[in-house]
Amino acid sequence: MPPLPAPESPTKLRFEPTRAAGLARWDHFASRGLRSYAGRRNHDVGPGERTEVSELSPYVRHRLVLEAELVRGALDRHPFQAVEKFVQEVYWRTYWKGWLELRPAVWRDYRQALAARLDEAEREPLATRLQEACAGRTGIDGFDDWVRELLATGYLHNHARMWFASIWTHTLGLPWELGADFFLRHLIDGDPASNTLSWRWVVGLQTPGKVYLARADNVAKYTGGRYAPRGLATDAAVPPAPPPPPASEPSPLATPPAAPAALLLTEEDLHPESLPLDAVEVVGVAAGHAATERSPLGAAPSVLAFTRDAQADALARTQALVGRFGAVPRVLPALDVEPVLAWCRELGVSTVVVPYAPVGPARDRIESLRPPLAAAGVALYQIRRQWDASAWPHARRGFFPFAERIPALLRENGLG
Repeated sequence: MPPLPAPESPTKLRFEPTRAAGLARWDHFASRGLRSYAGRRNHDVGPGERTEVSELSPYVRHRLVLEAELVRGALDRHPFQAVEKFVQEVYWRTYWKGWLELRPAVWRDYRQALAARLDEAEREPLATRLQEACAGRTGIDGFDDWVRELLATGYLHNHARMWFASIWTHTLGLPWELGADFFLRHLIDGDPASNTLSWRWVVGLQTPGKVYLARADNVAKYTGGRYAPRGLATDAAVPPAPPPPPASEPSPLATPPAAPAALLLTEEDLHPESLPLDAVEVVGVAAGHAATERSPLGAAPSVLAFTRDAQADALARTQALVGRFGAVPRVLPALDVEPVLAWCRELGVSTVVVPYAPVGPARDRIESLRPPLAAAGVALYQIRRQWDASAWPHARRGFFPFAERIPALLRENGLG
């Protein structure tokens, strides 16, 4: 695959990777943009000007800020009917995770297809076309600016992501798997489920028979006239998509024993203070991440920097829980067997507890650790939050049947 332009220095990130920064951003949005969110959320007025969207996704994706906190905060301020759309959008991320959790073969198929596409990208004519798109040199109004914004900030407005994916696949004729990979490498809020399934939706695989086509008038309307791209595709072939594989129940989790344990955090869940650990005697905490494995090509420096600093913030917060987490928190050099085993030996434990990692690179890495750890006498347990456990079994069909259950889910989580 051709070399890609380097993103700007991670020091220029617009998103400070701390829980405190996420909460401050939420407070700012809740007081200024929450009431108008339903009517204005699709408008992308440009970087630095977005007051009607929260831009909280980098924090929620890593659970620096929890979904339940946002929903509770919204409902504390306004009646459900006034913030229903915001609550639904918070649950969209949960729904996508649950949908993929019930159909893990979709992730495996995507990764296999991506490997084949990356091989194709080494050869012409795809190599040059791909390089032009990834460098923002297509000449398409809007698209090239979105490339530059993504590389510089690690973020795009959700509507811009839809337009981008449509232009990438339907207008430029590039493989969707390479576009999804481009996003996952560069988005600091890149989530395997939301990203993969959203790209599948654009090309007509997620909802069989339905594709998403960006329209110039729609782009112009929702960007305040900033962009009016010409020459966009007006039709697209509907892929012969088979029905999604049958859904299965989320696998039950074994309960960790009442014994000293090491708590291992990944980038999937960085709020250790609220983990359901009452029955676990945690004697040490460490963090390791699989962000480098988001893509076979690795993640952008800005993504790695955000993930690293977010984990450091989570570990710093465990310092306030000394009575609960006794040993000095640390960052493991890699999420590999030898560093994890060395840490366990130092602590004198044979149990590792990990916040549940949904389908994606972190899950793949955690599962790869399990057999060699077991061979060394160390058992690995995952713990699942109530938020996920209550919602994921209902992600069997489309979002709207799922959304009908949101009031009941809120009650199950003490929010209704």
